[in-house]
Parts: sequence; structure tokens; C-alpha cells
Amino acid sequence: MSEDKRHEEMKKIRDEVVAFKKSPLYKYRVSQKNLPVVGEGSHSAKIMFVGEAPGKNEALTGRPFCGQSGRVLDELLVSIDIERKDVYITNIVKDRPPENRDPLPEEIEAYAPFLVRQIEIIRPKIIAPLGRFSMRYILGKFGVDNGETIGKIHGKVFEAESTYGKVKIMPMYHPAASLYHPDTRKSLNSDFKKLKEVL
Repeated sequence: MSEDKRHEEMKKIRDEVVAFKKSPLYKYRVSQKNLPVVGEGSHSAKIMFVGEAPGKNEALTGRPFCGQSGRVLDELLVSIDIERKDVYITNIVKDRPPENRDPLPEEIEAYAPFLVRQIEIIRPKIIAPLGRFSMRYILGKFGVDNGETIGKIHGKVFEAESTYGKVKIMPMYHPAASLYHPDTRKSLNSDFKKLKEVL
């Protein structure tokens, strides 16, 4: 797929998310004057990071990972000499849940088809789910979910088949976790080093 075609297909997704009135979060988005957060980065990225749902800062700006957890993600990328513009960053759920609560199963189900299309367009070599909800969905979608917790399998590489060939899935803690649990930052540091090696 050409870069122009990828751009065109991603624009379609953005327009559909903006107009997604059937979403369980649409009314909340409008009432709070929030923006949907579709994703940003390279449309031909080798690495795709998938978070769970936007937070307050993300919903105000329309950009993924732009608050405190975004600062952590940026630091982690710098630590392995990868520029943010060269990866693609998105979430499963494209609208902010009230009070930043965990996404509900019906919200994940409603937004997941957009993520699946983004993966098909970008065709990443590595998908890095950030956090347990993202991990569970991605591993399940690719048929490699072994039921283990993120604490057990963060940093492990799962080989999976996609419509465009082989893809590696490497679950990691959500960067926000490191703001409350410093030990997870050590795990993230080592997982990102491994990510660079796998690439």
C-alpha cells in the first residue's frame, strides 16, 4: 500500500470515529467538549503501541499519550534511540471514559474494529500493547492469549500470524503505572531495551 493510500485510509478512520454517534462514549465526549483520539505517528511504522483509552489531556488535545504517561513513553523511546514520529501510537478505545475509569467490554468491542483497520493499514512488525486491557484484546485477537497476567508476561514476545504475514506482540506495562509504582519503570526500561533488540 502506498503512503498516500495509507494516509487516505487513516483519514477515513478518523472521520468515522469523529462521527461515531453509536459509541457508548459519544454523549460524554460531546458533553465534556472532548476530542476523540484516533492515533498519531508514522503510517508505515515498524512498531505500533496500543494503549487502553485516552485520559483528560489526550481528550483535550486529540493526541495520544500527551500527558504524564506520554512523557514517560517519550523518555523510554529516547532511551532506545527511536523517535516518536517513527512509531505509531493509538488506543483501543478512541474516546475518554468518564473519570478516566477502565474501559468497559462494550466500549472495547465498539472501538476495536477501528484498531483492527489501523493495524491492517500500518502493517507493523511489532505490536506493543500497553496495559492489561490492551494486552488481553490484542493477544486474544491474534489467538495467542495464554491467560497469564501482565505481571507474568510483560516483555515476552509472542509470534502471531496476521493477514499481512508474521507479527510479533510484546505486551508491556502501561507507562502510567510507573508514575505510581516505581518498580514498573525498571520493567519498562528493560522491556524497551528488548523491544529494540527484537526490532
